[in-house]
Order: sequence, then structure tokens, then C-alpha cells
Amino acid sequence: MTAIDDFFTHYYARRPVNATFTGVHAYDDRLPDWSPDGLAAMDGEMRSLGEALAREYPSPASVGAFRNNPDLLDAELARGFLEVQRAENASLHGPRGNPALWTGEATFSIIALMIRDFAPPEARADLAEHRAERTGGFLSRHVGTPVPRRWVDRAARDCEGAAVLLADGVRRWTAALDLSASRATDVLNAAAGASRCLSEFADSLRSQPEAPESAMSCGPDLFDLLLARGHFCLRSRTDLLAEARERFDAAQSELALMARAAGASWQEVQVRLAADHPPPDEYFKAFDETWRGCRERAEEANVVSWPDWPIRYAPFPEWTAGAAPYLYYLYYRSPAPFDPYTTYDYVVPPLPSEPTAAEEHLRVWNHSTIKLNHVVHHGAIGHHVQNWFAYNQQRSRVGKVAAVDCANRIGMFCGGTMAEGWACYATDLMEELGFLTPLERVSQHHTRVRMLARAIVDIEFHQGTMSFTEAVAFYAERVGMSADAARAEAVKNSMFPCTAIMYWLGTQGIHDLREEIKRREGPRFSPRRFHGELLGYGSIPVPLIARMMTEKSSPRPG
Repeated sequence: MTAIDDFFTHYYARRPVNATFTGVHAYDDRLPDWSPDGLAAMDGEMRSLGEALAREYPSPASVGAFRNNPDLLDAELARGFLEVQRAENASLHGPRGNPALWTGEATFSIIALMIRDFAPPEARADLAEHRAERTGGFLSRHVGTPVPRRWVDRAARDCEGAAVLLADGVRRWTAALDLSASRATDVLNAAAGASRCLSEFADSLRSQPEAPESAMSCGPDLFDLLLARGHFCLRSRTDLLAEARERFDAAQSELALMARAAGASWQEVQVRLAADHPPPDEYFKAFDETWRGCRERAEEANVVSWPDWPIRYAPFPEWTAGAAPYLYYLYYRSPAPFDPYTTYDYVVPPLPSEPTAAEEHLRVWNHSTIKLNHVVHHGAIGHHVQNWFAYNQQRSRVGKVAAVDCANRIGMFCGGTMAEGWACYATDLMEELGFLTPLERVSQHHTRVRMLARAIVDIEFHQGTMSFTEAVAFYAERVGMSADAARAEAVKNSMFPCTAIMYWLGTQGIHDLREEIKRREGPRFSPRRFHGELLGYGSIPVPLIARMMTEKSSPRPG
């Protein structure tokens, strides 16, 4: 057993819900131990593992050493992960403070067993019953540390969703599994008990003292650690903020020009995009046709090796549909890398039967939304293709699992700049290939504005130069978000520091890397080869990949 083997043993055992989502099923009946003693034991394990990794795989003087030694690369990534986790555990932003981590973990520990057929129905029902029965014990270990009221509200909303899931949702699920009446009753009783525990947990959160708004900021020290050891970014906060602000101002000006060229303001563009939607009887067909069009255009241009990895757009499972609006419920949740793969179901809300409601739904789920978000970014050349490369590459074991979607976020922080950076870059790429209409190009540019705004807020809020109220106003006044959307975005930014920036950091990093490789290779440059090498590193930090690829591309002496 190597220190890297020990790291993965620790990773799955201490994070059993992550393990389920990853396709490691030895811990499917468990929840993590986040009691004070449990977190202290976890911190001790992580400290020892970090020391063992450093002894067995000392950090090299040059990143070039990582290219031919996957274990050395994984050791460095694992050490960064452990440093980040220990720092989070010592702050309010980890399980010692953030109550939404607890409610998300409890709720999605059961959802993880309901949405994938990785085991026979009876076995998954047994596992769900065990986790439901352990929910009360898990939540009882939460220490009532004062936390910001907005975090409590987020956790309480999770509990509302859990109440729907654990009642009607589990009833529908057990009926679909065709369990015996007695087994279904056992599962339903366990689910009802878990629901009561979550409701009591929400009540206890509301009754505890409230932390000041300033506690929502992680502070510059933790942010810098997340940037350096999570994203492996060598640039400073100050440097990144200056560039993001400069690019934000330029992007806003360009958005206004693009909207005027389309004969409208940005608000009018939104109205016209909403009006361009599929007819009710072609709602699901529109997803499939757009997906095929995206693949055909990418293959015609020969920009990426697109694997045969089937996907279909389907309605939400009836047992999770009612709870989904309350939760971190993803339409595209990454396939589990260690589960057998057949066809992936990309789930979307079904069309309401009532005509007025159906029209309102279609205006939201219009052609632009379907193409930009649910096809290009997520289900096609974006996340889905990137996940295939991550799961099938041999360079990094960490890179295979880091970007797996788990209860509240991805499995390892270091996977974010590649997962989100590639998906946003892929949408830019499809724009370059002429796949977007003029109005969709305006919408895509607004996404760039929003991405830069999120990077700015992420840095400024957590270094203490922007208040929560100012962050909400920035989103509303400078980006055009609704008041509710601006507030929700700011809350999410506050709960997960250095996360919003990873979209811009990854996307811009890929664009900059492509230009550098293109400059060096000249006429020999191949987009397909470049994208294949980039994706072949798996879900590891884009800044680190860029250093490895540019060093590799440098002329060798002699």
C-alpha cells in the first residue's frame, strides 16, 4: 500500500456520501462522523496522510516531473486537498459551522441511492433505510455554533425539500421498486423518522444565536490558501481582481454593443429569447435535436474527439420531482466513474399540463436555454465530454474523481477549474464554430459578464472589501439579476469561498493556454490535439495543467 492508496481509503471512508456518488459502494449505509471528536480524528488522519505523502513523494522542483509520474502528481493534488479540508474544518465554512453542509449531506445520502440503479432494488431500499435511521444520530452531533442567519435559511430550505422527498417521494420510489408491503413500510417509517429529525434540526438552527454578517466572509488567509492549494493558481488575489474588473468593464461595454447590433437592449433580447421556444409537443424533442446538432457541428470542425457515451433527456423521476426545487438538485449530475455505464439520463422538469403554466415553463426553457445551458454546457461537449475524458484517462486517480457531483459541491475542490472552466470554454468554442444564433451570442456574452462579476464578488467579499448588501447590489445593478437571484448568488458565494472564481479562472486559463500553444506551434497547431491533451489530464486544476503543457511545449536544450 502506498501513501496514495491510504489517501483514497481515508477519502471514501470519511466521506461515505461522496463514495456513493463516485460509485464506491462499501459505505453506502453510512453517514460521515462530523461530531467534534470525529472531526478531530479526521484532522489527525489528514495531517498524518499529508506527512506520509510528502515523505514518499517530495514535491519536485519543476512541474515537468508530474507529466511522467502520475503518483507524484496525485500526491501533490492529494496534499493540496488535505490542506484545504483541514483549513475548512477549522473555519465556519466547513462542517464545524456551515449547517447547509449537514442538511445537504443527510438529504442527498438518500437521494444518491434513489437515482441510480447500481444495485438491485431491495438492496438499495435496505441501504436507504439504514441511512434514514442514522440521520438523527448524525444531526445530533452538530454543535450549535452561531452562524449567519442566511446560512440557516438555506439549511432550513433543504429541510423543506427533505420533508417532501422523505414522504411522498419515498412512497413513490418504494412503489416503483415493487417492494413487498412490509419492506416498503419499513423504509417509509425510517424515512418519516429522518424527516422528523431534519425538521427538529431546522427548528434548533432557528433558535440558536445569530452570527454577525461579517462571519460570512472567510477572510483573505483562507481564500489565499484555497486559491494556491485548491486551484494551484500562482497569481495573487490583487492581480486576479484587477484583471477581472478590467475584463468585466470591457465585457459590459461589448454586451451593450452586441445588444444594439441586434436592435435591442439586453432586457429586450431576453424577452425575444423567451418567446423563441419549442411548441409543447416538441419540448423533449428539442433537447435531442439540439444535442445532435451540437455533436455534428463539433465533428465537422474536428475540434475534439467525441466519445460514444449515450445520453438521453428525460423527465425528473417522479419520486424526486417534488423535492427538487428546494434542493441542490442538478439536471446533469456527473455519472459515477466506478459504476457500470449504459445510457445517462439528463433529467429536466416535465411540461405542465395546464396551458398557461406550460407556456410560462416554455418561456423559461426556451431554445436558447436548452442550447446554451442544457446541451452545450452540460449534456454535450461541455461537462459530459469532459467527464468521459476524466474517467478514462490514466494520468491521475485524483483527476478521475475530483469533479464528481456530491451532496453540496464536487468531490474535491481541485477539480473545479477544469470541470467548470471546460464547460464554459466549450460554449465559447461552439460560438466560434457558428453554432449560436445572433441573439444566443448576446446571451452567451451576458454569461461572460456574470462569470466575471462572480469572480469579483468572490474575491472582494471574502477579503472584506465588499459587504453582503453591496454584493447583492452589484449583481442586481451591474449584471441585471433579479433581487432574489442576486441574493441567492451572494449567499452561495459566502458559503463556498473561492468557488465562484473557478469558472472564470478555468475558462480564461484554457483560452490563454490555447493561444500560447497556438503561438508556439504555428501552422502545426491542431484544436483536436490541443483539446485532447488538455482533457487527458482529467479534472485537475487548469493553472497546473497550463504549466505542464507550456513547459512541455518549450524547446528542449541541445
